[in-house]
Amino acid sequence: MDDTAMVEAKALVKRFGDFEAVRGIDVHVRQGEAFGFLGPNGAGKSSTMRMIACVSPRSEGELRVLGMDPDRDGPRIRARIGVVPQQDNLDSELTVRQNLQVYGRYFGLSRAHVRAKARELMEFAQLTDRADDEVEPLSGGMKRRLTIARSLVNDPELLLLDEPTTGLDPQARHLLWDRLFRLKSTGVTLIITTHYMDEAEQLCDRLVVMDDGHIVAEGSPSGLIERYSTREVLEMRFLPGEQETAAGQVDDLGQRVEVLPDRVLVYTDEGETALERSHARGLRPVSSLVRRSTLEDVFLRLTGRSLAE
Repeated sequence: MDDTAMVEAKALVKRFGDFEAVRGIDVHVRQGEAFGFLGPNGAGKSSTMRMIACVSPRSEGELRVLGMDPDRDGPRIRARIGVVPQQDNLDSELTVRQNLQVYGRYFGLSRAHVRAKARELMEFAQLTDRADDEVEPLSGGMKRRLTIARSLVNDPELLLLDEPTTGLDPQARHLLWDRLFRLKSTGVTLIITTHYMDEAEQLCDRLVVMDDGHIVAEGSPSGLIERYSTREVLEMRFLPGEQETAAGQVDDLGQRVEVLPDRVLVYTDEGETALERSHARGLRPVSSLVRRSTLEDVFLRLTGRSLAE
């Protein structure tokens, strides 16, 4: 095992009775990077995060967090990491300031230190003007920023964020992205799970795609797009019932053609050329769009479009 890695796992397994949620994965997270876990519901992301956070023991395999074994050194690891859970678990009857100060005392920090740290974190989270407000009436974005601020009260070297922006509006999401960029620039290592592909592209240096407990792909966002998709995607919308016929007329215009209920997708490096050639063949879609390939195209190709329950 590499003791210089922030997190390293080899053949990591997590079972719940007869159910195997994580099926022998290898993970290596470097210091100072933003590392992502992508995957549909039930892929094993949260189970992996809980093992890394030292709140759920592994069933098999090797795991080191900050160079230590979670089974032996759980308290020492937890003292040096921060965790942002999927659901905010703030104390709604306390004020913003009190949530930070009380949490800081759990780490044995002095009252003077946590008072100063609370002021610093409220400024970081843009909550200074709400310092003495109770948590309950705060907006979802404010609560999420407070949860992230609270996870930083012990100056963690590693920050685990489970679906950090789920349910937030675009403005709140972008503000949180800015806060996370700032954290990364100070040397904090981030591990993120997210369902938002644009978020993964924005935040992650590297990521893995998980499906059914396995890692099915690993790399940088741009590297994964290059490997599993094309430079561009031509989207053509047709009237109901016309998609299959249209797909048969354009199946040689790209590396891959996908038929959806309302449109046909042509994966190609030259979207405009493919559109011109489809027009030359007499196709007249209701609308058309040429766009760049995204991580969502990769995700759907690797994990499918069907819901995983």
